[in-house]
Amino acid sequence: MARIVILVGHARKETYGEALAESYACGARLAGHEVQLFVLSKLAFDPILHEGFSRPQPLEPDLEKVHGALVAADHLVIVFPLWMGNMPAILNGFIERIFQPEYCEAERRKQSFPQPLKGKSGLIVMTMGMPALAYRCWYGPHALRILRNFVLWHIGVHPTRVQLIGRVEAIGHRGRSHWLNRMEELGRRAA
Repeated sequence: MARIVILVGHARKETYGEALAESYACGARLAGHEVQLFVLSKLAFDPILHEGFSRPQPLEPDLEKVHGALVAADHLVIVFPLWMGNMPAILNGFIERIFQPEYCEAERRKQSFPQPLKGKSGLIVMTMGMPALAYRCWYGPHALRILRNFVLWHIGVHPTRVQLIGRVEAIGHRGRSHWLNRMEELGRRAA
């Protein structure tokens, strides 16, 4: 069975994204997978990398816990809303903090291109107000490309699947229930 880490990258607590993550976790646990769910808005950490990458910024206890879970995981799920064409600042800050160069130091000694999470698979779940097809085709999936191709691929998380959920404000109870059920099914398969 897989060890799964789920990250909810939203600035608020108790969001639809968190409900999607909990549905995924429920399905995964029912299938016997080990799951750790981290809601970034509930963690105590400073999302600002104050010195850039010029000087290490120690990880807070909550980030240390997430770091350990990421290293031990087989599969990573990231759930977040599209805000102003990008991922929320809390998720971006989390990524900068958790993947500081010293995080990769052990891997850097082994190879010139460190991939600290090599061999792990991923799933990106992005919610948005616009239709998902419009985001993909018309606007260009910039936030998705950044996370999938520049962040996850470089740290070794691939293959990475993508689930876009569009029109979240307009789909109503029935549509939201459909996606909650879909997430539970994805969790069962650790997909």
